[in-house]
Amino acid sequence: MKLSFSCCGMSCCDDAPPRDARVSQAEIGLVYDKLAKIYDIWGALTESRARHRAIELAAVEDGQSILEVAVGTGLAFEEIVKRNPHGRNAGIDLSKGMLEKARKRLQKLAKANDSLNYSLHVGSAFDLPAQTESVDLLVNNYMFDLIRYADMDRVLAEFKRVLKKGGKLVLVNMTQGETLPSQLYDWIYRLSPKTMGGCRGVKLEAKLKQHQFSVQTREYHQQMLFPSEVILAYKPV
Repeated sequence: MKLSFSCCGMSCCDDAPPRDARVSQAEIGLVYDKLAKIYDIWGALTESRARHRAIELAAVEDGQSILEVAVGTGLAFEEIVKRNPHGRNAGIDLSKGMLEKARKRLQKLAKANDSLNYSLHVGSAFDLPAQTESVDLLVNNYMFDLIRYADMDRVLAEFKRVLKKGGKLVLVNMTQGETLPSQLYDWIYRLSPKTMGGCRGVKLEAKLKQHQFSVQTREYHQQMLFPSEVILAYKPV
């Protein structure tokens, strides 16, 4: 997720420093355990268009090795598994509550197709449960907006490690609002970061390029005033 701010709290000053994360990684799991029951409503109202676009850009091919980091309640993971029934699909998240909802969602899917291949586990983006250069496609929705800028390099280094050469990376983040009304979420974050689930606006394109990812597209999507960026990038061959 992404948003940018300035001296007055709005994005009127382009040279203002970006707002950093104010909820620690140690707290994130508990915050989202509490939000798990209502997250799908929020996701449908504010994130669904960006998430659907990310699935389109992912262009999943059956038989791939796919990892979703920060799988949440499985809103994207369900679609990935449907498209990759004979491949390997792994999802991790810090929140046990979110994972429980994801498991229930996938169990319903598995009843209709018992040949699906997937796993869901508690895990961290800082230490991915995957071998080096073993992943064809890595998907990550609404996580970097929770991570301190100082820690983003470690996560991207892990993403780069597990992806195969030429492997695909699809990201969705809360981003800096490009309209004045969309900056409402910045004001909410300033007053109460946990009300926003700890999310604030970020922009990842430049950071990805620093890690030698080839960025193919970066799109801005706004839904219910909520600003998202969708990024498609590749690890160098």
